[in-house]
Amino acid sequence: MTPNFAALFYLGSGILFILALRGLSNPETARQGNYFGMAGMAIAITTTLLLLDIGFTGFIVIAGAIAVGGTIGAVIARRIAMTAMPQLVAGFHSLVGLCAVLVAAAALYAPTAFGIADEMGGLKALSLIELGIGTAIGAITFSGSVIAFMKLQGIMSGAPLVFKGQHWLNLGLGIACAVFIAFLVASGGDAKAAFWIIAVLALVLGVLLIVPIGGADMPVVVSMLNSYSGWAAAALGFTLENTALLVTGALVGSSGAILSYIMCKGMNRSFISVILGGFGGESVASAAADTGGRIVKQGSADDAAFILKNAGKVIIVPGYGMAVAQAQHALKEMGDALKAEGVDVSYAIHPVAGRMPGHMNVLLAEAQVPYDEVFELEDINSSFSQADVAFVIGANDVTNPAAEDDPSSPIYGMPVLQVWKAGTVMFIKRSLGSGYAGVENPLFFRDNTLMLLGDAKKMTESIVKGMH
Repeated sequence: MTPNFAALFYLGSGILFILALRGLSNPETARQGNYFGMAGMAIAITTTLLLLDIGFTGFIVIAGAIAVGGTIGAVIARRIAMTAMPQLVAGFHSLVGLCAVLVAAAALYAPTAFGIADEMGGLKALSLIELGIGTAIGAITFSGSVIAFMKLQGIMSGAPLVFKGQHWLNLGLGIACAVFIAFLVASGGDAKAAFWIIAVLALVLGVLLIVPIGGADMPVVVSMLNSYSGWAAAALGFTLENTALLVTGALVGSSGAILSYIMCKGMNRSFISVILGGFGGESVASAAADTGGRIVKQGSADDAAFILKNAGKVIIVPGYGMAVAQAQHALKEMGDALKAEGVDVSYAIHPVAGRMPGHMNVLLAEAQVPYDEVFELEDINSSFSQADVAFVIGANDVTNPAAEDDPSSPIYGMPVLQVWKAGTVMFIKRSLGSGYAGVENPLFFRDNTLMLLGDAKKMTESIVKGMH
């Protein structure tokens, strides 16, 4: 294949990637967006194989690797539970970062094989800079994603891990990476040890950047690592002079950065404050939580069923508790039962509900909840005052009125769903313990709140039975 034809096909794959991102921005077109992305990647890989002179043996090796990786990916995708999707995404990000480091190493040791060698068989200074930066970002992405996976999976505590001088240590590691990149460039690529020192320093930095971030900030971390993986790919795209890799990396990096900004805005926090150490971690929820003498109204499934059937407008607010209990299908059944009774039903989604951006949207889509019934915070918050019932199922921190009422609260200023403005608030939760951010929710003790303590799926199913 000639370079001109390759450039044309790379352009086509880039357009398909842009269409994929556009499709994924809306649940109704997300499936089509996935198809566009798959087609774009197939074109990019095929074009690269035809452009490179790798011979029959090389082609068989690459085809075998694609087959093995594709099979593993397909098996994981079919078996993974929707509740484990955040850690799956973090795991995939780690592989992208590791891939960036390995490809950079291969390019450093065999530049001629990649077609990027200069007249002397080495790498140009600019290529070495790009390679060093790509390696650093890739290593940070790998180790940071592994830590994020472990936090999300519960292998390690989601609580922030901080220590004195942490930020200075991170700054020192960043400067050291820059120094060794400069040393690698000055040596013309001969100082191979400098490359591996950069990788090791960046791996340590990736761990130190993520361990101080608490569980409540995990949606931002997931989108941030997504952005890092994109920039690592883009840097290698420059080095390898591969247009498709450059375009793909830039799209992933920029979209991840924008998404991180949206997540931070949804939490009323700056991106820098998250990176320098977030609030929130796991808290042990106790069924016998201390109420401080405050009265908590507890109800049964039958009580909830009676109130819901006689309501005119119900807004359902799903959260991570729904995901853990896998209650989305039962919730959809309850919504259908309410609509059969003539009740106006809608769903309210907070931008950081769950453990990754769009987590609740994915779960509701899986349960085939109509897209036109699902609304974002800014579109539905004003409707709670007209609702008879706000039905909260496991969404603790994003419905906490302390974000508006208590200046001393760690989440003060964070935009939240104003469920307390509804006539009645029904709150399904396992206990009265605090949420993932470790902040107590005064909503539990309000006069118009009815606590439905128990498993979200079982309680919702009992409510559906009580409505018949």
